Amino acid sequence: MFKNHKEIFTAPLAGITDKPFRKILRDFAPDVSMVTEMISCHSLVEQHKNCIRNFDNYTDEGNIGAQIFGADPYLMGEAAKILQDSGAKWIDINMGCPVPKVATRAGAGAYLMRNHQLAGKIIESCVKSVNIPVSIKTRLGWDEAHKDWQDLVHIAADSGAAFAVVHGRTRAQGYSGVAELPEKPDLPMPIIANGDIKSLADVQKMQNLGYDGAMIGRAMLGRPWIIGEICGICKKPHNIGEIVLKHLDLVIDYYGAKTGVPMFRKHAAWYSAGMPNSAQFRINVNQTTDEKVLKKIIKDFFPIN
Repeated sequence: MFKNHKEIFTAPLAGITDKPFRKILRDFAPDVSMVTEMISCHSLVEQHKNCIRNFDNYTDEGNIGAQIFGADPYLMGEAAKILQDSGAKWIDINMGCPVPKVATRAGAGAYLMRNHQLAGKIIESCVKSVNIPVSIKTRLGWDEAHKDWQDLVHIAADSGAAFAVVHGRTRAQGYSGVAELPEKPDLPMPIIANGDIKSLADVQKMQNLGYDGAMIGRAMLGRPWIIGEICGICKKPHNIGEIVLKHLDLVIDYYGAKTGVPMFRKHAAWYSAGMPNSAQFRINVNQTTDEKVLKKIIKDFFPIN
């Protein structure tokens, strides 16, 4: 059995696992290991003002890893230093993002599965730049004909990485189809399983396959309590409306209402999934940019205890 929540991780989800969402997740699983949404090494080192997460401080966020992506070993090392100084407990290197702007145009993310030499240099640079652990998050391979993730794991271990997260799809699959991980082979570092893990039964399946932990991703959308449920800390709450309103307030505090209200629409839709009249609720949410109106729509739809 997975004996404690330290073996459960929350996944980095671009545009989703920002500081406000992580605070909501923490309410239900205070000690679970989290990973930030991915951060560009260029944006971080150059301190781009239009990217608010470049200035996050992690000292009050518990056991949190900060994920970076890029193709320049020096800049990745510099970015790792900044994140260490900002309170990150470990550095995670994205070697699995499949989107074209990262994996092809930027030569980062999943592209590093095609260039193991560069991947090794990036890991070495990050390891030498910080005194906290460094991990990688990758996939089974570039496509069905190149499932060489084990080779990348060996390179990561030789380069000083502490552990790896493996998503059970290739880059070519994106997020389609079903994630499938083989029985864990004999590898020189702990491997965390990721992909389509939605329940305690899924977590236990990964343990039975030999994996050292499980990372939950899209199952968190609209259900931030799922981590607490899996860890045996809490059950699904009755006061979902209060959670939605708190999440909205955190988003507005972080981004401001002008940016935050439109940004929150996707979260509101996820929270409402499967509920009666949720289609009309989503229409109403998508038609407003006003904070007070949005709060009224939420209060009218969700039971508030």
